[in-house]
Amino acid sequence: MAYKLETEQIRMIALFESLTGAHAIDCVIDDEHDRVIFVVKEGQIGLAIGRRGQNVKRVQEQLGMEVEVVEYSDDPEKFIKNALFPARVKSVRVTERDNKKIAIVDVPESERGRAIGKGGRNIKKARILAERLHDIDDIVVT
Repeated sequence: MAYKLETEQIRMIALFESLTGAHAIDCVIDDEHDRVIFVVKEGQIGLAIGRRGQNVKRVQEQLGMEVEVVEYSDDPEKFIKNALFPARVKSVRVTERDNKKIAIVDVPESERGRAIGKGGRNIKKARILAERLHDIDDIVVT
């Protein structure tokens, strides 16, 4: 993992951790979609979200922007599935093409819209996180 956190991201992670009790390992500020994406340690997604989403709601109120939470995994395939949740993903295959790491994501036709998201927001989130945390250059939904 060769990414660097800026002061604003560190501040947001500290706030997130104090409000949720979950450990965040990364934070992406997505100004284009007015959201903050937190990546939490494996097994801490429930703690991060809280009962009926109350922890996420508290963080959103404090930050004044939408908050999304993704559970980390050392396994790039599982991590990409987590990043695309709630879309049902059949499979993820990481392959090399022209010296680039590409993740091929197979989703049922009925789930394509959910995987890509409105204006491409879900696939963008998955691409940013996969590149930062697993050095994957692109994600292709099939």
